[in-house]
Amino acid sequence: MAADPIHQFQITKLFTIGHIGGQEIAFTNSSAYMFGAVALISLLMIGGSAGRQLVPGRIQSMAELSYEFVANTIRSTAGSEGMKFFPLVFSLFMFIMVSNLVGIIPYTFTISSHLIVTAALALLVFFTVLFYGLYKNGLKFFKIFVPSGVPIYILPLVVFIEIISFFLRPVSHSVRLFANMLAGHIALKVFASFVAMLGALGILGWAGAVLPLGLTMALTALELLVAFLQAYVFAILTCIYLNDAIHPGH
Repeated sequence: MAADPIHQFQITKLFTIGHIGGQEIAFTNSSAYMFGAVALISLLMIGGSAGRQLVPGRIQSMAELSYEFVANTIRSTAGSEGMKFFPLVFSLFMFIMVSNLVGIIPYTFTISSHLIVTAALALLVFFTVLFYGLYKNGLKFFKIFVPSGVPIYILPLVVFIEIISFFLRPVSHSVRLFANMLAGHIALKVFASFVAMLGALGILGWAGAVLPLGLTMALTALELLVAFLQAYVFAILTCIYLNDAIHPGH
């Protein structure tokens, strides 16, 4: 494996689609992995729903488990009314989780390790909350900036803090996912590179490579857990934000 831990995050052009306003529109490795993630999710859900059996098989069980997990997450955070946003939350959760898991495979590409991708997903959630909250509640939506029970003499400060935190949601929502995937993959690549470099030194190098090999295996297991947890955190934060649009106020 290459010693450069940043090489795995490089976006490369596969072919040119066209030009708009003098700017090249290219199909990249990132685009390919996005299409691949969507294809895997589609195969899972189509395979799980086709020919449904009373005793589900492996694919049907995975599809039903995914559905119930996201549905229960939405109901527990946004209530039954939040189920109208099930397609959005389910799509975000599955897309992030599948792309994260695929990115752990050596020599693959991790979509969520790029801030532009996570920021686009976070902004999608932010504007959905903002537009739906105004559409459903009108000016009452702004009650989310005025917590109940706050003394009047500190209310302006609290409202200011609430407004700032609301508009910073896309930042924290996107950076959390991006930073965790980036840092985890860099650490994994560094320790894996130690194994390759020490192994090339002969018998003594093989003995010295035992520790970084063990750490690489442990980090791989940890990254599998992080891949799921980050998708879950992104989804549950989406549900919490949607709950503010459905039920404004504290």
